[in-house]
Amino acid sequence: MAKLIVEQKTILALFSDKKADFLIPDYQRPYAWEKDECITLWNDIFTFAFPDDNCEKFNSEEDEYFLGPIVTFQNGTKKEIIDGQQRLTTLMLLLRAFYQKFGNMKDPNSIKIRETLAKCIWKTDEFDNPLTDKLKIDSEVATDNDKEEFLNILRTGIVNDSMKSRYAQNYRFFEEKIKEFLNTYSGYFLYLPTRIMKNCILLPIEAETQDTALRIFSTLNDRGKPLSDADIFKAQLYKFYTKEGKKNEFITRWRALEELCNKNFHPIYGTPMDELFTRYMYYERALKGIKSSTTEALRTFYETDGYALFNREQTFDNLELLADFWNDVLNQNSDRFSDSVLKRLFVLNYAPNGMWTFMVSVYFMVYKDNNNLLDDEKFYEFLTKITGFIWAYSMTNPGLNALRTPLYSEMINIINKKDVNFESWTFEPQKLKSVFNNYVFSNVRPITKSFLAWWAFNNDNQELISLETNLEVEHIFAKKRISELNDQKCLEILGNKSLLEKKINIRASDYRFSDKIKYYQGFTDGRNVKRNGTKILELVEIVNNQNYFNESDIILRNNRIIDGFIEFLQKNGLIHFEQGNLFSNI
Repeated sequence: MAKLIVEQKTILALFSDKKADFLIPDYQRPYAWEKDECITLWNDIFTFAFPDDNCEKFNSEEDEYFLGPIVTFQNGTKKEIIDGQQRLTTLMLLLRAFYQKFGNMKDPNSIKIRETLAKCIWKTDEFDNPLTDKLKIDSEVATDNDKEEFLNILRTGIVNDSMKSRYAQNYRFFEEKIKEFLNTYSGYFLYLPTRIMKNCILLPIEAETQDTALRIFSTLNDRGKPLSDADIFKAQLYKFYTKEGKKNEFITRWRALEELCNKNFHPIYGTPMDELFTRYMYYERALKGIKSSTTEALRTFYETDGYALFNREQTFDNLELLADFWNDVLNQNSDRFSDSVLKRLFVLNYAPNGMWTFMVSVYFMVYKDNNNLLDDEKFYEFLTKITGFIWAYSMTNPGLNALRTPLYSEMINIINKKDVNFESWTFEPQKLKSVFNNYVFSNVRPITKSFLAWWAFNNDNQELISLETNLEVEHIFAKKRISELNDQKCLEILGNKSLLEKKINIRASDYRFSDKIKYYQGFTDGRNVKRNGTKILELVEIVNNQNYFNESDIILRNNRIIDGFIEFLQKNGLIHFEQGNLFSNI
């Protein structure tokens, strides 16, 4: 069992320790606390130290205020901070602001507090004199442009008007609060820094190794900004490129990559960079021939063999290429992709889950040419086939886990440059129709939008729509008029639904069809302002050809959607017929 050192300590005991030498490592994120977090910290500490604004209510022998854990591991002479970076950094700024305020105070108690504060900020010689060129904390954060500003504030206590970093802003905030406190409680000024240092408690947890410290960190709730998997991966890449003599090159490239990912990826869980590493993982996973539907955690996968994947330049090169590819996908780059491919990618953006992004990532990594481009025709065929399969399989075998088995197998086929055909998972048309007819396409189910997006673009003349367009589910026959239907179930079937721009959906939602026509087509309002119609071509075609949309229209359109989808599957080799079934023409 890994050895841990856990001992509750006051701020004074922790910071003034002769061995206190904290390092914010290169893989940590830049300092992220802003004024709101500092306001909370100040208010919490002040309320604790001055209960009910009364200095006399404080019991210095018993009262304690817990500020949270600090997780470190001993890296040489340094205590490398895994958890607690934001808290420690902010406390250092607070203590430095107090030290600065005591600068001109000459009474013995003030001098004594100033000397105590100095021992928390700087290392000391054998006579306990502060060595003002040796701070108790250092930062090597690779992507923090302002870390030198932080260290300079600690050294000098000076913040000029040109300094705009979070460090400077928060330091100014503490200076203002300390000045305000001194003006309001001048007779009790010495008590606040004393109570902060002697009665505010931290729980340092020191591990023997980085891995142990990271595992401890992952189980704790941190008030600060937690490390992501990508932060750990950055550390490994940073070490590799440093050994290669390319540290500065790596830092520049990492910043650019991080900026690109932040712009394009918005995952529900994890960070944008985690999303990129996840998509790339499926390529490396397929290279290893892994078909298992149990997917290991991201960090677990990459830490195999001592993070071996990060000890080669090809990995980072590939990550950059993959990020550029997805940047062009999400920005609908017509220089890179044909209109037909962009339409397929638009539809896939409405997939019921994100598994398609993994397949497409693997496909790109395998089939990119020397210019990092894909054969347009073959890519279109691939996108078309996976669209049909994912849509059908997600409905017949609901749940993300079920989809993993066929997709993981096909990813290995991609690696081996075999055709993606899903030959073991094709669909029998009559059974698929039965599933369609019994399926509840409620608006909250992602698959509903998936099919509506597919249907809209099944029209060859449908123009490409920007991915930034906010499309909602429109009931062509308004929900408010459900009582007019003989079979009220018709209200929620696909035949009565379409994608529609949010603004138009809001205007048209409860009207009769005859009144919706102008909203679908576009009109000029009473103020002579032109209101654009929908870009969903099918809706425009419907209102151009009829003035009503009733129950029989819903049923007819529903059948066209179902038959059209089964025909789509058949064209893509995703249909099979049971033996003895003579039904062969959908």
